Amino acid sequence: MTQEKAILIERNAAVLRIRLNRPSVLNAMTNTLMLELHAALTLAGDDASVRAVLLSGEGRGFCAGADLAESGFASPGTADAASAAVGDKLRRIFNPVIEAMRSLPKPIVTAVNGVAAGAGMSLALAGDIIVCGESASFLQAFARIGLIPDAGSTWFLPRLVGEAKARALVMLAERISAEEAERIGLVYKVVPDAELEPFCVRTAHALASMPTAAYALAKQALHLSLQTGLSEQLEREAQLQSQAAATEDCREGIRAFLEKRAPVFRGC
Repeated sequence: MTQEKAILIERNAAVLRIRLNRPSVLNAMTNTLMLELHAALTLAGDDASVRAVLLSGEGRGFCAGADLAESGFASPGTADAASAAVGDKLRRIFNPVIEAMRSLPKPIVTAVNGVAAGAGMSLALAGDIIVCGESASFLQAFARIGLIPDAGSTWFLPRLVGEAKARALVMLAERISAEEAERIGLVYKVVPDAELEPFCVRTAHALASMPTAAYALAKQALHLSLQTGLSEQLEREAQLQSQAAATEDCREGIRAFLEKRAPVFRGC
């Protein structure tokens, strides 16, 4: 019997669609799934014809977090060995995926259907534009099993919702609704469940038609802005803007503006 792929990849024009494909366990994250996801992100980065990425989950949920059955904690007598391996697993398997998403020089739309829990919530937050269906929910589940947030949640949450709310989400481990997630700034938009896929597909294609070279520079600026003072960030903007101004997309955008027509961007 052929083993089903943990990740499904579909190419549609300039958009690479990546689906987490373990629906029977709400797309719980195994080493195989994460390694396949990293390979898909590498493909998106290396292929110049890919200009946007859409990440979603198959079935009833986006991602329930790490697959604890694979962690080794459930096996009697192996707690010490399992705990010693956790940090190594994060460094080798999980963290490279989060870093690849944040550094990908192309926009990522994350479509959240159903639950995004634990490291699955971290994965959702690593996208650039996070959209969820109205029945979606988010859960920092780590405290429920005696762990701390990982896969970037301790970095994402304070920046998205503020320190006070982040601490409450982490420590209380309460499930929050899509509506609440939008209200506190965790996600960009909530749409009816039936509209989630078409909305995110349209959004990804719209992004792919835009000046993606500028998006890559904007992602750099936004990522680094949270670690620097104003003067340093102003200088960084000047440097990155100089790079943006040298692109063909910038020249095309200015020509189109002056000629009163729609621009045709090529991502270069």
